Amino acid sequence: MSPEEVIQNVLADLPHHRGVVVDSPPGAGKSTLVVRAAAHLARTGEPLMIVAQTNEQVDDLVVRINDRHPRLTVGRLSAAGYVAPRRLLDLRGVTVGTRIQDLGDPDIVIATSDKWAWVSGRTWPWAIVDEAYQMRSDKLLRIASLFERALFVGDPGQLDPFSVVEGERWSGLSWDPLQSAVSVLLRHNPDLPVHRLPVSWRLPASAAPVVSRAFYPFTGFTSGTGPGERSLELTAQGLGTVADRALEEAARSGWALLELPERHTVRTDAEAVDAVARLAARLLQRGALARSEQGERPVTAERIAVGAAHRDQVAAIRNAGLPPEITVDTANRLQGREYDVTIVLHPLSGRRDATAFHLESGRLCVLASRHRHACVVVARAGIAELLDAHPSAEPVQLGAPVKFPDGWEANQAVLEHLAAHRIEG
Repeated sequence: MSPEEVIQNVLADLPHHRGVVVDSPPGAGKSTLVVRAAAHLARTGEPLMIVAQTNEQVDDLVVRINDRHPRLTVGRLSAAGYVAPRRLLDLRGVTVGTRIQDLGDPDIVIATSDKWAWVSGRTWPWAIVDEAYQMRSDKLLRIASLFERALFVGDPGQLDPFSVVEGERWSGLSWDPLQSAVSVLLRHNPDLPVHRLPVSWRLPASAAPVVSRAFYPFTGFTSGTGPGERSLELTAQGLGTVADRALEEAARSGWALLELPERHTVRTDAEAVDAVARLAARLLQRGALARSEQGERPVTAERIAVGAAHRDQVAAIRNAGLPPEITVDTANRLQGREYDVTIVLHPLSGRRDATAFHLESGRLCVLASRHRHACVVVARAGIAELLDAHPSAEPVQLGAPVKFPDGWEANQAVLEHLAAHRIEG
């Protein structure tokens, strides 16, 4: 089934069900679907509320809706301390306010789930919940009385909802508040229709099969582009260094593994941090040129991202002298974003153990699925042996849904692919 047919089926289902779920793999046009569904529902003449999980996601949706449908009026509901970026203040038809009363009567009201939890005394006929798999079920429960019908859109392969609270006491319960909103919704409403977008427009033909096989074993997807339709050219001559050879392999195949000598290290491994920083700096020096269905453009600093598992690793990489325009962040904060080239510090690099945090499949999935052209992974040798020594051994909870894919298996699948693109450092 084509993406357009899926979207038409989603829109056709909306009036006939209290809830509709859409699973979207990385770069499958989730935001495009949300914007299109918002315009479709707004044309009915009934007001619409949209729920996102972060202020950045809310702002992006406001801009996208205004750009595609400038005649629609949009209210951006915010917390008292929120400072609207310039890109919102310059938009016609967009009102920013801290109370529903401040917004007038717009066609669409958009806010984070945390802000919606403070709204009361009004009901909307329709709601769209964006990044629904990253929303905890308790947050959905707090706002469920605000709408009658809803469209839930999200990526089931990304990181689970975040919480600083340990959740073992609720594990296995049908209303477990730390489960995703979609998981609990479908558990209590198994008859709701679930649609799946089948094509990733972000991931190239070199990456979509790898990511699909490792992280979406039961809901596979394909790339919107074929082999050879995208290319990455390094216009400046290399010097034969390890960084140069890794970048050349990534430009040729879409993947590279810069493997450092096996050693147990502290979390902010200085050698690994230096390798990541050198790769990013060298990529700029070599004048990378990206060609795709969108045309030809240089890979500037804004189109490069560096990802790591921990904030202290991110801080160490940022302090390594990279241009500030290069995005350096954790997997949690890179979620939903897109770049031409990504450089990843493997979550298990240099570790003595493989904890549930580092084995979480969604973390590696985010890091390995942000790129349009190439991904370079930096890791110390020995991860495969580490995984063999620490097989997945999480306690089994009665009644708890089994999470797929298993993090141990997903890591092994990615390592197996990267082995053919290894550059020894």
